[in-house]
Amino acid sequence: MIIKFDEATPIYVQIMKGVMWDLAVGELTTGEKLPSVRDLASSAKVNPNTVQRAYMELERMGVVETQRGQGTFIVADPDIVKEVRQQVTEGAVRSFVDEMRRLRYEYDDIIALVAQELSAASTVRPADAPCAAHAQGAQRAPGAPHRDATDTTDGGSSI
Repeated sequence: MIIKFDEATPIYVQIMKGVMWDLAVGELTTGEKLPSVRDLASSAKVNPNTVQRAYMELERMGVVETQRGQGTFIVADPDIVKEVRQQVTEGAVRSFVDEMRRLRYEYDDIIALVAQELSAASTVRPADAPCAAHAQGAQRAPGAPHRDATDTTDGGSSI
């Protein structure tokens, strides 16, 4: 599998955001084991130290815990999913609003565009349907950054 990283953001941050995204959308669950540092580094074609740094930062944030000799796991606290989902959501909304402001949209225009898109999306694709990339059978390693053709956000998480 090929993972395309954004050159503007450090790879370890992108790995962290990928883990947090997967947790927020339910692809990872509390208590679930993450890929080993070596396995993820190999599949993502990055230095193992980069993956280790991402895991250490996630542990510092309280999202994962490392059990010596066992591996790295999502913490068993069910509240972590809510916290991570909230952070991912806030980052996505913040990024969207910032982008719309850069495009010089006013508040009412942004609201109208969002309402229009929500209306169109409800007739096109249910909320639980896979994104275009997954609908075409694309797969990625657990914890790998989630990106599809329409993804322009940086995730902006900061637990």
